[in-house]
Amino acid sequence: MTVEILATHRTQGGTLTYRRHESAATGTPMRFSVFTPDGPGPFPALVWLSGLTCTEDNFTTKAGAYGAAARHGVVIVAPDTSPRGEGVADDPAYDLGQGAGFYVDATQDPWAAHFQMETYVTRDLLAALAQSAPADMGRVGVFGHSMGGHGALTLALRHPDLFRSVSAFSPIVSPTRCAWGRKAFEAYLGPDQRTWSDHDACLLIERGESRFADILVDQGTADSFLAEQLQPERLEAACAAAGQKLTLRMQEGYDHSYFFIASFVAEHVAWHAARL
Repeated sequence: MTVEILATHRTQGGTLTYRRHESAATGTPMRFSVFTPDGPGPFPALVWLSGLTCTEDNFTTKAGAYGAAARHGVVIVAPDTSPRGEGVADDPAYDLGQGAGFYVDATQDPWAAHFQMETYVTRDLLAALAQSAPADMGRVGVFGHSMGGHGALTLALRHPDLFRSVSAFSPIVSPTRCAWGRKAFEAYLGPDQRTWSDHDACLLIERGESRFADILVDQGTADSFLAEQLQPERLEAACAAAGQKLTLRMQEGYDHSYFFIASFVAEHVAWHAARL
């Protein structure tokens, strides 16, 4: 695999690079950013998964996570949220198509040809990281926001051999029971809702698929998507029923934006570092 470095920046006690590689999963070039702290490594690594409409740049420029990553000696990789480019299917709506991959492997046309985001993250992205950064691939955690919070939870639960820790900001905890998720799952996975349950964090936890010592979730109380799309009470109930420890922090007055993420991301980095 060839990993091309597109840009390099010195920042916050480390080095930030933007990179591109060809993904066998998506059949397209994929972009991602990597922050590497100073020192010889290898370092534990965190995979950040962004939300609807985002690219690899949103977290990289807005979250302010790299000072904490440097202090704790953690690599952070932030991929794009979907395949892109000529010949890649898209939709006029913001919540489907490019920028809205939902971290699943699509089985339906026209999406199946390129929208293989679960395989991309869990295979191709991690391979590119291992090849091009001083990351200890035996110590990898995952976190994300909104659609990416859904991705972090479900990929961690489905691939506990790859991810040792998981946290999320404002995650879509039960996409089978909210409009964003149902729309995406019907398009990508088809009308048989039995296939959807494999990508719903609450249902995975209820089934006892996998357990972590703890799951950290931050949710703003002033989030305009809280009641209809995010529904953290469902995650709380699923974890309680399954005996899965959950640290759910309802943050008073915070919304769905990166201002919220930037307020608590250093705590998430420290939380993961202690577990990795």
